[in-house]
Amino acid sequence: MEKVVGIRFKPAGKIYDFNSGPYVLNVGDKVIVTTEQGLGFGVVATPPEPLDKKESSSPLKKVFRLATDDDVVQRKKNILLETEAHDFCQVEVEKLKLEMNLFAVESTFDASKLTFFFTADGRVDFRELVKILVRQFRLRIEMRQVGIRNQAKMCGGLGRCGREICCSSFIEKFEPVSIKMAKEQGLSLNPTKISGLCGRLMCCLTFEDGTYKKLKERYPKVGKFVMTEKGRGKVIRHNVICSRLTVRLDEGGEHEADVADVQQEKPKG
Repeated sequence: MEKVVGIRFKPAGKIYDFNSGPYVLNVGDKVIVTTEQGLGFGVVATPPEPLDKKESSSPLKKVFRLATDDDVVQRKKNILLETEAHDFCQVEVEKLKLEMNLFAVESTFDASKLTFFFTADGRVDFRELVKILVRQFRLRIEMRQVGIRNQAKMCGGLGRCGREICCSSFIEKFEPVSIKMAKEQGLSLNPTKISGLCGRLMCCLTFEDGTYKKLKERYPKVGKFVMTEKGRGKVIRHNVICSRLTVRLDEGGEHEADVADVQQEKPKG
């Protein structure tokens, strides 16, 4: 029976499905696979499983073979080429005074093509730059403009939590993030406090949003009246993490109580 295996080409990158063919593969194994760009060097991210358990709209490309020591050496050579190409291109960008931020270069496994990744506020005329790069490296050249979030994902870094940023460590694709999520979690709406290294709203707001909504199901909504040990009052704040809420008492003052110790006032009639 044919099996499908998940292959990742770069850390925290998207996992692509491939037909594992006759190979017995384990997570972490280095393999050479066939791609639209030719052969590619990847790492097994998910173990093989029967093909009928996965939905595939088109035939899967196959694992070409297990990677050898020579393949690892070739990958290291590619990394050196990428570094050289980045440094050279950066100098030419400055000479041509192009308004673009070059941040990464990727080579195909057979070193026949270089892809230059950059961000920019608008369209960039890089035709002259491409001519210079072709003359210098004698390879196919592609210039790819990406969003600021993709730049953070590819470059990596540490978030304000002190951990590696989520998009570099485990997030495979970006989900929409809204200011409403920050409000739902009771966070400060100061942009500098809820923005990531990319300058956009932090991705963690998205995957934590469901947890907050689930926990809040047992909370009386803000504005509702409840009975506490200190008397009747209106809910003005939630502290979901500590399972507490703050009530403005009818008699004056505020009282913080455990959510289990308050009783929501039933509507009259």
